[in-house]
Amino acid sequence: MGEHYFSSDPQVPSHPQAVRLRLDGRDLTLTSDRGVFSQGRLDAGTGVLLRQAPHPVGSVLVDLGCGYGPLACALALRAPGATVWAVDVNPRALQLTTANAEALGVGDRVRVARPSQVPADLLVDEIWSNPPVRIGKAALHDLLAHWLGRLRPDGQAWLVVARNLGSDSLARWLGEQGWQVQRHASAQGYRVLRVWPSTRA
Repeated sequence: MGEHYFSSDPQVPSHPQAVRLRLDGRDLTLTSDRGVFSQGRLDAGTGVLLRQAPHPVGSVLVDLGCGYGPLACALALRAPGATVWAVDVNPRALQLTTANAEALGVGDRVRVARPSQVPADLLVDEIWSNPPVRIGKAALHDLLAHWLGRLRPDGQAWLVVARNLGSDSLARWLGEQGWQVQRHASAQGYRVLRVWPSTRA
């Protein structure tokens, strides 16, 4: 089996590539690399999430599974008063996100970290994620349960998942776990799910 983008120690040789992204009328250039999710391009699901979900609100945001950082950088640009935690297990992804955030002038507000480096008592206003569904259903459920548990009572999460990779079954599972789930949008074979605590209407 080949190496996956969610490897905690990618061994594939580095080969950086530029990725161009148009965000809110602004042309951005980010650097991606081999061994990191969506190398050389903006993943279609991430693009759908950026186009279909509303701009972030709140002062503490999380990009869960940040890859080379397109979501984290976009969140920081769209929410200039917020701190964005860019979280990934892949050290190459974290290095790229750090460099991309600094190049775009938001490095002071993007905190790049492995999951274990995020303060245990941190509560967040919003979680944004194109989650790593290929880690397997059980691992994905554990990942989401942990991070959704960090939402403030008035917080919410925005997730994008391909229909053919189980977006509808994931939405059902989230509802069974007591979360409120809304299919916010569907585009290009992806669902954008809004998830929030059941304690809030």
